[in-house]
Order: sequence, then C-alpha cells, then structure tokens
Amino acid sequence: MRKDRVKKLLINRETDYAVRIIHCLSVANSRMDANAISEFTGVSLRFSLKILRKLVAAGLINSFKGVHGGYELKKEPKDISIYDVFFAMNGELHINRCQNDYHHCEHPGLVKNPFCAFKSLFDGVEEDIRNVLRQANYENITEITCKPHFHEEEEEPAKKELA
Repeated sequence: MRKDRVKKLLINRETDYAVRIIHCLSVANSRMDANAISEFTGVSLRFSLKILRKLVAAGLINSFKGVHGGYELKKEPKDISIYDVFFAMNGELHINRCQNDYHHCEHPGLVKNPFCAFKSLFDGVEEDIRNVLRQANYENITEITCKPHFHEEEEEPAKKELA
C-alpha cells in the first residue's frame, strides 16, 4: 500500500490538532488568542476556532471575550491527559466497530461459538491504549518536549559558559 493512501486513521487530523492546541496552551501557561494559537500550532485559524469550541464545550479550556480575551486551560496541565482530549473530540475510543456497544456481530462462526477471540483481543488493545493515553498528561509531555535535549557527552550551554 502506498503511504499516501491510508484507509483509516486511529487519530484523525482534528484530534491531532486538538492535542497540539492543548499542548500550546500548556506551554504558554497564559491566555492566548486564537490567532496566536493558530500561528504557534500551524493549524488554520478557521480549523483552530472549530477545535477550540469543542474543547471549551468539553470543559478543558476557558474562553474569554473582549480586548483581553482568548483561551486558557481550565485545569492544570497535570490534570489534563491526552485521553481527555481524545474523548472530547471523538467520544469513547474504539479501534474496531465490534467494540461499540451498539454493534451486533453477524459473523457466521459466532452462531456455534458465542465467544469471539478477536473481540477479546481488541478489548485488551483498547484498554492498553486508554491506559497509556490517561497516563500521558500535559505536565509530563511539556517537560519532555519543551526542554533542550543534549547528548550525554555534551554540556548544557549555561554550564559551558560558567566553566
């Protein structure tokens, strides 16, 4: 399969951008207007506004109107997980339609054996994904992504200057 022909994505573009918008607000640690968020994340202003509305409705961010308006996190970064953002954008996370409570499996093999090994496997995968996303909060993500990275043999610039 060619790389440009991906049939299904676990993470859609809107969710990916929402994760990045929350990260932007977490790094800023202050109120930002939609233009600044759009510029920082590289998401178009129109799409940013659509995502911001959903994040406000989900209770993850606050919206302020007026001259000093903008958006800011409603909770501390440590209290917002990547899963919270996924849920805000998509509802419950499912990797297969059979994971949905409303799906009725009509696979012929299930008539003789009501236990489906695939559903059980997918249930486990889903739970693993949820757990990883719940543990990844914006405080620990920001600590990882927003500090300079140095090779072990290199010194941090400030240490070199003091020596």
